[in-house]
Amino acid sequence: MTFATCDICDANEDKIVEGTLAVLPPVFQKFGKRASFSGPAATLKVFEDNVLVRSTLETPGNGRVLVVDGGGSLRCALVGGNLGMLAEKNGWSGIVVNGCVRDSDELNACDIGIRALATHPQRSIRKGIGDSNLKVTIAGVAVAPGDWIYADADGVLVSRAKLD
Repeated sequence: MTFATCDICDANEDKIVEGTLAVLPPVFQKFGKRASFSGPAATLKVFEDNVLVRSTLETPGNGRVLVVDGGGSLRCALVGGNLGMLAEKNGWSGIVVNGCVRDSDELNACDIGIRALATHPQRSIRKGIGDSNLKVTIAGVAVAPGDWIYADADGVLVSRAKLD
């Protein structure tokens, strides 16, 4: 599917007004080979712990986008090169991290789209604490499991339904 987030916004101003289409604030950096990606959201809520991120990316992505609410922490990375390769191998369309990533050169070699707040060289702790498949808030925007994510060079959109 070819799309442009600017065109989606222009064609769906009514959905923006009613709140069924939202734009994430422009605080995310781009990683991965895919300049644009889209798909239904799978959601996680973790804090400085990426065990659940890994176990989720080990499952078939089926073109979904993993949305990770890492609480906006800038103290460690939640996704690195190994997880980027795992996501690519298992058919995930993209990853949006409200937190940091690492191994940016490795991530940029993966055929996947990734958005994150920043890079950080330190890995996360591994206690296995977190929740999946729940409504999360990313940079002030609610994202529920199954919402559609559209990301390109101009931004990241969250839609309650798939848009044509």
